[in-house]
Amino acid sequence: MSELIRLFDIIERYEKQHARSCMLAGKRNGKWVEYSTESFLELVNGLSRALLARGFQKGDRVALMSGNRPEWNIVDFACNQLGVAIVPLYPTLSAQDLSYIVNNAEAKLVFVSNADLSGKIDQAIDDHDLQIDVFTFDNVDGKKHYEELINEGKALDTDLAPIRAGVQSDDLLTLIYTSGTTGKPKGVFLTHGNIISNVKACSHLVPDTLNKAISFLPLCHIFERMVVYLYLSKGIQIYYAENLDNIVVDINDVKPEVFTTVPRVLEKVYDKIIEKGKLLTGIKKSLFFWALELGHKYQEPQKNGFFYNLKLSIARKLIFSKWQEALGGNVQLIISGGAALQERLGRVFWAAGIKVLEGYGLTETSPVIAVNSHADADVKFGTVGRVLKNLTVKIASDGEILVKGPSITSGYYKNEEATKEAIDADGFFHTGDIGQITSDGFLKITDRKKEMFKTAGGKYIAPQTLENKFMESTLIAQIMVIGENQRFPAALIVPAFEELEKWSKHKGINVTSREELVKNPEVIDKYQKELDRLNAGFGQWEKVKKFQLLAKEWTIDGGELTPKLSLKRKVILKNLENVINKIYEE
Repeated sequence: MSELIRLFDIIERYEKQHARSCMLAGKRNGKWVEYSTESFLELVNGLSRALLARGFQKGDRVALMSGNRPEWNIVDFACNQLGVAIVPLYPTLSAQDLSYIVNNAEAKLVFVSNADLSGKIDQAIDDHDLQIDVFTFDNVDGKKHYEELINEGKALDTDLAPIRAGVQSDDLLTLIYTSGTTGKPKGVFLTHGNIISNVKACSHLVPDTLNKAISFLPLCHIFERMVVYLYLSKGIQIYYAENLDNIVVDINDVKPEVFTTVPRVLEKVYDKIIEKGKLLTGIKKSLFFWALELGHKYQEPQKNGFFYNLKLSIARKLIFSKWQEALGGNVQLIISGGAALQERLGRVFWAAGIKVLEGYGLTETSPVIAVNSHADADVKFGTVGRVLKNLTVKIASDGEILVKGPSITSGYYKNEEATKEAIDADGFFHTGDIGQITSDGFLKITDRKKEMFKTAGGKYIAPQTLENKFMESTLIAQIMVIGENQRFPAALIVPAFEELEKWSKHKGINVTSREELVKNPEVIDKYQKELDRLNAGFGQWEKVKKFQLLAKEWTIDGGELTPKLSLKRKVILKNLENVINKIYEE
């Protein structure tokens, strides 16, 4: 990949080495619309010429607010080959954060996907009285369609070669604003070189034999965006799923060989599989749970013995082949990031012949710092893999992970104070995560530095470690461990209501609402037994002593989750202050 220097070098190479009739595809009115390499480049170059004609130049910023679709890539590459930086806007951002970001980034134009988002961006623009054009991907009454720009550009014969030649590796590629769980969002400054270095360093993750991927994690986040660049660098076709609600249908339609996900999605897939297994009867049910138990005992490939592998080959043929079919039949790799993956999920999916590669990184690191590989000797369950070869990681005296290398941001836009806080005098970025490097060279994350807390007895608690263990229960959908400066740890639990309602029906518990269900004594007793079982492996000071079941799940729209589905702990603590006080009053 030595010839890749600027981001747009990827699509130039795609054209030369991998040109095909379907490069990208997206759903429109329920049907796949495919873009050939030739048509994609024609649209990209047309939009670039139109932007140049409207006075855009290197260093300008364009905001982009949309779900995953080929138009996202068209705008992205049309801008980055001019040296114009993209400012991605999460569709779930509040009007207040939208106003702040558009104003702070000094965006000169905004692309939005549909009428709903167009309304949100209009409000944000009005709040700051900004003079800024808005173009939409869908046809929206009273709004300019982005094809107007493309058609303008197609009528021009501007030579783009000298413009491309003027873009350098260290030029700004994108400003990505963090979710702003506390205070105002911070604009992470990432260059062409930052992201290209990460694409190159992750090249070994995706074998050259793979041809098709599906994408559903938000392109607004650097994780999915970098992986899409990685796919394109390999000549892989990319299909954008319509939405998460329809993801299983889309996966079975596309039959991808690879996709990225967050652990929560894998947990839901696993839980659905278990539900189906419980409905089996007789020998089929016995075989299913025999295979499942075998899968949970799966070790790193080189550690599994002859007789285990013999039994596994039988389990794969009889049971695990159905798991493959549920994911389209062709999936070889799933790349998981954004949060900790339950170790048992990693083991059982590998046992099923579906290699889940757990990795770790941040927006500020473009994003991957470490990742497990599909190679048999290069994976370790319970870790986030080996540190990328072009990065240096060290563990600080307090356990914090520090990282240095070509993919690390130079800082936060217009925020020198935050930059100095995050990057030390030696150039190491402070991740805020606590971890350790194993004797065989794998990175293990133990918790977030800012999320660890002390109980009143002075004992440190790592909440994510506990939460990850409790999420093994099929009855728990979401959980947050609390207890800072309190006598003991406790937990706020959102039940997996579909599973709980089935259990309640079997037990003859008749309630009319979720509010009644979470207060039912038999239900509370059931969850107490679950916690007792899952608490067993922890020290006495770590064990969750009390819990509260909640009737309402935490969502992005509700403000309790970040776009990558991580808990906004401070928001939840504030919203449920009365509930938490009652837990510790008793």
